[in-house]
Amino acid sequence: MSSISPVRAEAAASTPAAGAGSPTARIESRARAGCDAIAARVDALPGNTPVLLRSYDNRRGQGAPALSPIRTAAFTYDNALAVIALLACHRQPEAERIGEALRLAAVNDTRLRDAYRAGPVEGDKPLPNGWWDARQKHWVDAAHQYAGAYQDGTSCGNIAWTALALLALHDATGEVRWRDAAVHLADWVVVHAADPHDAAGFYGGVESFLLVPRQAAWKSTEHNIDLAAMFEWLQRISAPGNDWNTQARNARAFVVAQWDAASGHFWTGTEGDGATPLRSPSALDVQLWAQLLPEAPKTWQRALAWVERMHAVEGGFDFTDVRDGIWTEGTAQAALTYRWTGDEAKADVLLASVAQQTSSGGFLYATPKPRITALYSYYYHRPCLAATAWAVIAASNRNPYLPKP
Repeated sequence: MSSISPVRAEAAASTPAAGAGSPTARIESRARAGCDAIAARVDALPGNTPVLLRSYDNRRGQGAPALSPIRTAAFTYDNALAVIALLACHRQPEAERIGEALRLAAVNDTRLRDAYRAGPVEGDKPLPNGWWDARQKHWVDAAHQYAGAYQDGTSCGNIAWTALALLALHDATGEVRWRDAAVHLADWVVVHAADPHDAAGFYGGVESFLLVPRQAAWKSTEHNIDLAAMFEWLQRISAPGNDWNTQARNARAFVVAQWDAASGHFWTGTEGDGATPLRSPSALDVQLWAQLLPEAPKTWQRALAWVERMHAVEGGFDFTDVRDGIWTEGTAQAALTYRWTGDEAKADVLLASVAQQTSSGGFLYATPKPRITALYSYYYHRPCLAATAWAVIAASNRNPYLPKP
């Protein structure tokens, strides 16, 4: 496995697999295709009812996956990305339907869950995920009967992404309901995830493994990047409530502390004590998303060399430095990062590679490999809403940390 060299990039961009026409035309085509696929899932549910989209299709490309815990799972992060992607490609009605479901979850649930049940939202908040167990002939409630219930946790990173989606809707519409829901989420983070010892950064949120919710004792660099972006946006629009500038500085201070100047990359976060740096594995999104923060220090761009050295695989990038296969979502994130740091040529190559992961149902496969390694889990060869949304965001050149220009 080798890094993407300029020679290889040029060759890849000129192959038929990269698509016909100019790089610009191919990028615009990728944005339209992904946008149409996401919008079609919303439009398939008639009316204006709020809706959450299923995060994964089955391996064949269409229909629900066979695995019960994800058959009807609508992951909050994935749906937040879908809102941002739909706004980027001018599909505001569909974006608002997903956004309203997220808004109801934000303001009416006791805390924002990492997943809900996909489909129309007919009450005052989305339903928790669940499924019918045909073998045991009973309904499984993920929040109370599924021991691997990450789905019932509350991740501060997912909170931040949901708030960013709501703020993007506020930016597009001017309606304060979106802003106020984002403020509600940001307040939850300040109350429930701030370090009581005044150390920099916010904890991870609420874990819900083995059916015992508990406060996370670790801190994530990625989460704090997202939180810095959220707090800074709230400050930028003079949102009511907290001192958002102070909260943003707190999150940024943690990100700065995780920068390792010697190696030129960011540590993933901390161990369970909330202080000791987690030095392994390396996480791709951390290295990329830091570049998208407003006024990110130029020295942080050294992390792109780290990414090319430690995460590159054939066709793009892997989530970790295990390098066991391309992570489609992260490869799209890299394309956007290259665009924002001024390297359109590398972005074009990566977007062409991403486009090759399209399934028959329109969503992009999370990876073309049977399975690749994530931080504490795996990504599988299944069409994925998040990968599709990130491809649209990258092809649209939309920085999700900023209002639309």
